[in-house]
Amino acid sequence: MPKPSTPPFYPASFAFNVKVTGISGTYEGNFQEVSGITVKLNSEEVKEGGENTFVRRLPLPPKYENLVLKRGMLLSSDLVDWARDAVESFKFKTKTVVVNLLDETQKPLASWSFANAYPVAIKISEFKAQDNAIAVETIELAYDNFTRTLKAFAFTAGRTPRKQFNKCP
Repeated sequence: MPKPSTPPFYPASFAFNVKVTGISGTYEGNFQEVSGITVKLNSEEVKEGGENTFVRRLPLPPKYENLVLKRGMLLSSDLVDWARDAVESFKFKTKTVVVNLLDETQKPLASWSFANAYPVAIKISEFKAQDNAIAVETIELAYDNFTRTLKAFAFTAGRTPRKQFNKCP
């Protein structure tokens, strides 16, 4: 296999935003952490009659972890109101959630779209008098599945990629 002529581009993970359909606001998509972008395939063991040297393992449908969004607590937020309606009043309205990984110009490099997301948990960080910390709210969402979209990445004249610190052989 021939080696690529240019080193690979590894995007930074600290520049991202979150968009939820039907929810807008200046700070609604600003989060300090997003986790749970995970899918796993489990398997089922099937024993065949007369076959004693191995057990067949067949794939089961994918299992998705909950999407976890963390940010500084906002005193007024449509996103939190949506989550509270689900958790406190048991009124569910599913939404599409999109997480964008951004480049240095704040344009998406990659996007993950979560279908039929709904809140399953709200958590506020602990209050501690001895800590100098802001209150952090965590919203956990269940969803049907997610799809990833990679954006076309082209270098323009005079533009070079960021310096690569991690070089693989």
